[in-house]
Amino acid sequence: MDDLGRLLLRFLLVPLGGVIATLVAVAVVMVANRGALDALAGASPEQQGDFVFALVEAAPVLFAALSATVTLTLAPAALGALIAEIFAIRSWIFHVANGVLAAWIGWSLAAGPDGDLRLFSAPTVPMAAGIAAGLVYWLIAGSSAGFFRPLRKRETMPPERAPPLPPA
Repeated sequence: MDDLGRLLLRFLLVPLGGVIATLVAVAVVMVANRGALDALAGASPEQQGDFVFALVEAAPVLFAALSATVTLTLAPAALGALIAEIFAIRSWIFHVANGVLAAWIGWSLAAGPDGDLRLFSAPTVPMAAGIAAGLVYWLIAGSSAGFFRPLRKRETMPPERAPPLPPA
């Protein structure tokens, strides 16, 4: 019964960790690009109206580009999480490296046909998002990865002493 409960817990924690890690990565990207929002807040009312109109017009294109990047990033991250679950890898370093590698793969595959990246010109923001996502995933699901419990040294009982021999 204990194994069934652990299996159900893994089926709950792994997707939950993935969703929250993705949300944290998006939040890191938004915080890193807050300069665009600051420029909007400091613009004159006429410029703000033009910017909002341009943003509404460009929103479907931005959403498509961002969702493609997230999709290209989720596949390698899921593969790394699967490896961690199979081999019960609980190291935070593994999960952070998995997040960074997945972010780098998604960043490099999101290049346009001419080779220019559409969303980011430097990999620093996606890598920071990968680090944050890896840490959050480790906190939620990675620190207890694996279906089986870790093997611990079993405490052995000291050998029983033989009763003393009677005096001869």
